[in-house]
Amino acid sequence: LKHTITAVRKHQQKKELSAKEMITFIKKMAKMVEMEDDFLSRSLNQGFSGGEKKRNEILQMAVLEPRLAVLDETDSGLDIDALKIVANGVNQLKTKDNAFIVITHYQRLLDYIIPDFVHVLYNGQIVKSGDKNLALKLEEKGYDWIKEEVEALTIN
Repeated sequence: LKHTITAVRKHQQKKELSAKEMITFIKKMAKMVEMEDDFLSRSLNQGFSGGEKKRNEILQMAVLEPRLAVLDETDSGLDIDALKIVANGVNQLKTKDNAFIVITHYQRLLDYIIPDFVHVLYNGQIVKSGDKNLALKLEEKGYDWIKEEVEALTIN
């Protein structure tokens, strides 16, 4: 992890961290996702529960500071407490200088990560776009109404 962080910081033209600064930085980010210090001494995902693995993914994202992050079904397998912790981590990392693509099948995650945009993919294409209200409508009505709209457009 140290080599990766150093390479990313160099690319971003940021100062290289000393060993002490690196540990302090990683521990600070670990607190954000409520990860105990003993997790940091384990091998990657060794003995981690599903929720701990997801929190570890957010921790890695926090220390690498990507400009674009794709979170593919990051809510999969999480209980409500772990979901809140992961969402809180994502929300804390959100800035004007980065972007997150959050892929989910369930509106529940969007109760905690408020999206700027919601896009619905069907057959590999974006067929509907909107704001959080679109996600709420999908939760209420399912996807069939969108399929019907798309199929009606392709028939005409």
